[in-house]
Order: sequence, then structure tokens, then C-alpha cells
Amino acid sequence: MTKSILQLGNETLRKKSVSVADFQSRNLDSLIKDLSDALCEAQKRFQYGRGIAAPQIGVLKRVVLVNMLGFRSPLINPKIVRFSDRKFEVWDSCFSFNVAFFVLVDRYYSVKVEYFDQEAKRHEIDAQNKLSELLQHEIDHLDGILAIDRMKDSRKIMMRSEWEKAFQQT
Repeated sequence: MTKSILQLGNETLRKKSVSVADFQSRNLDSLIKDLSDALCEAQKRFQYGRGIAAPQIGVLKRVVLVNMLGFRSPLINPKIVRFSDRKFEVWDSCFSFNVAFFVLVDRYYSVKVEYFDQEAKRHEIDAQNKLSELLQHEIDHLDGILAIDRMKDSRKIMMRSEWEKAFQQT
């Protein structure tokens, strides 16, 4: 059975996650499978979304799963080690908001992220634009930070139906 995605107001979403220490654990494999199942189900339900973080399914471990632009991978103990000087504005939503509304946030144009794969091999990724934004969003979840915390202005929020009209999304 697919794990439910925790919703805004659940205090687990505001807690800081702990690092994964045991890469050989069946619990880690199970967590990554649960994240994959939850992401697939949410993408089907909302026709939206490119990633998910372990706290969103109630597990306070530093693991995110990303699936976008040909990059599909679990990132274990991800850490942003470099931010660009430039930022850009983006309308951001979240499965933990039921993708019901979008908020305008600033994100760094590019980031360098260090992470480990399931075999405990260290990797780096230099991400730009949409992938950079997504990694920042998901890594924020690991620290108990939600998109609403990054909102530029409380007047810069819109319901999904208005966002779709404004940006001609279907």
C-alpha cells in the first residue's frame, strides 16, 4: 500500500531529518521504494510533480527522490555545497499542499549538490534552472522548510485553477 503524503499542518513536515548511516539497510531500500510509489501515485493524481522527500511520507531521513528531465535518482544525504549569485522567481507548489495553491519564491539559478547513491558512492550534480529549483525545494523539506516559508510576499499566492489560467497549463 502506498504511503500517504503528509499535509501542511502536520508537525513532522517541520522537523529536521537525520542522515542515513547504514546504506546496506533493507529499511533504506524500502524507503526508496515507498518514495517511488508515492511519487508515481501523486504524479498520476495531480498531473504535477517531479520529486518527493522522505519527510513527506513521515520518515525523517535525509533522502529525496527526483524524477525530471532524464534525471531519476534517489539522493541520500544531499547537501547544497554551492549556490550561484543569481536568483530567479518561480511559482512553487507541493504535494504536501495537495498542489492546491502556488506561492512565488526566489530560488538560486544554479546549485551544486553532493549526495550519495544506494551503494554509498558519492556524487555531485551541477543543477541549473528547473532542476536547481527542484533540488532546493526537496532539500528544504529535509530541514523542515516548506515553500510557504520562502514566499516572497503574502500577496503572491494563487489557487491552482488561477495558476493554470495564468500560465496556460493543463
